[in-house]
Amino acid sequence: MIKRRILVVEDERLIARDIAMQLCDLGYEPLGPAHTGEQAIKMAGQLRPDLVLMDVHLASAIDGIEAAQVIRAQFDVASVFLSAFSGDANSARAELAKPAGYLAKPFEDYELRETIEAAFKGG
Repeated sequence: MIKRRILVVEDERLIARDIAMQLCDLGYEPLGPAHTGEQAIKMAGQLRPDLVLMDVHLASAIDGIEAAQVIRAQFDVASVFLSAFSGDANSARAELAKPAGYLAKPFEDYELRETIEAAFKGG
């Protein structure tokens, strides 16, 4: 069975590492991590992931929402948005990126698996 390849985009290195470990434990192949929107776009083009787990708030010139829009437009790869903030001002803007799902940080393994599987079914 081929493992689904998931690009992790998270500017906090410890969180990115934890997400990658969760993905491995769940049977996925984590790629990255990318720590900026610019890195995310470049890595998506090079690695061609099946899905992107994208932090909405990135400490870079290109935030997660803009990076997800570019990745979908250029490479036809969907993103699941990750955020520690619920209902923030970016919610309406995030919808423009046509996300495959949302996860509020921190999240449990079962939430991650369910969201990823739903993204693959609908994306």
